[in-house]
Formats: sequence, structure tokens, C-alpha cells
Amino acid sequence: MELYLDSANLNEIREVAALGIISGVTTNPSLIAKEDPTVDVKERIKEIHTLVGGHTSVEVVSTDTAGMLKEAEEILKWLPNATIKIPMIPTGLAAVKELTRQNIPTNVTLSFSATQALAANNAGATYVSVFVGRLDDIGYDGMSVVRDVRAIWDMQGLPSLILAASIRHPIHILEAAKAGADISTCPYKPLMQSLKNPLTDAGLKAFLADYEKWKKEVEKVG
Repeated sequence: MELYLDSANLNEIREVAALGIISGVTTNPSLIAKEDPTVDVKERIKEIHTLVGGHTSVEVVSTDTAGMLKEAEEILKWLPNATIKIPMIPTGLAAVKELTRQNIPTNVTLSFSATQALAANNAGATYVSVFVGRLDDIGYDGMSVVRDVRAIWDMQGLPSLILAASIRHPIHILEAAKAGADISTCPYKPLMQSLKNPLTDAGLKAFLADYEKWKKEVEKVG
């Protein structure tokens, strides 16, 4: 399962990209506004893509098909290999259909059910983003939707890539991989938490202590 970072924070993106564990970034207007309401969105996204390369989802803010297509055209002028992020609404599906006809990759966002994911696939979506954490927030089992989508995809041989989004903690990353998601897009905090284990820290501390002890013994003999 590939990992993307879900962030608009350049420091976070720079740090995680240096680790070599992510192959893309997803972001949205809310994340960008959270970092700096005055930031130039176009320049921030270009900076993000420069840091990571690979997949970069750029979200439209229009809700009508014509507006989405116009935004997509503008985005592709300044980031030609962008994936256009489209909301899971009927007008969005129409936009996905047209962008697919033009061989432009799309990421259908805000999907909360397997039937929504199926519709996005049928419209031609390259990626279907299932929002796990937001379903959990209202008392549903968000990961069960990813499992349902994976089962349908395997049975029907459907091509859209399944992207587990709205990740809240490291267990979501683990469960997304077990559920068969192709990609998990994670905020900085849970992604970095997933790399840590107290036994790793304790083991490293013990190894270094043993090394220092051995080095002192060698120095005595020498």
C-alpha cells in the first residue's frame, strides 16, 4: 500500500519526503487555509509538488460541472501532471467523465459509501477517496466501507485505485492496508506515530550502551 501525506505544511512535507516513505501528497482548501489564510494557493501547491514529486491532488472549489472543468484547465496550466480532485456529487461525476475523456487523472473525494465509490469508478475516476475517520466520528465503521469497496473491486475487476482518507491514527493505516486499500493518505501526526515503538527506542538504547561498554574494554586492552 502506498502512503501519501495529507498536508499543506511545507515543513511537515519536507521532513516526511526526506524519509522516502511517501509517494504523493493530497491537500485541500481547508488544509491550505489552516496553514496561512493569505497564502497563494497556486504557489503553495507548486512548492509541495517540488518537494515530493509523484502524485499531487489539487482540489477544485466549484460545485457546477462547467466551473470544475474550467478550474481543472487552469490548474493544469501551472501543474501539468496534477491529479484533479473532484467532490462526490452528481455535477462532479459529470466533470470526472469529461476529464477522463481527456485522459486527465481524477481523485473523487468525500466518498462515504461503496455505492458512491462505484459511481465514481464508473464515471472514470483514477482514485476514489473513502473518508474513514469522518464515518467513525458519527458512529459508523469507516473501514468497513473500504473492505466493501475492495470486495466489489476484486469481484468486478474495477480499475479505480482505492484511497483510504480521513486517517485519524496509526491503527487506521494498519487496517487500511489489511482492508486492501491501494493508498492511504495520512496527516503528519498519525503517519509519524506509526513509525514509533517504545521497544525500538529501548532496543537502540541498549545497543548503543553495549557498544560503548565494548569500546571501553577495547581501549583498556589497547
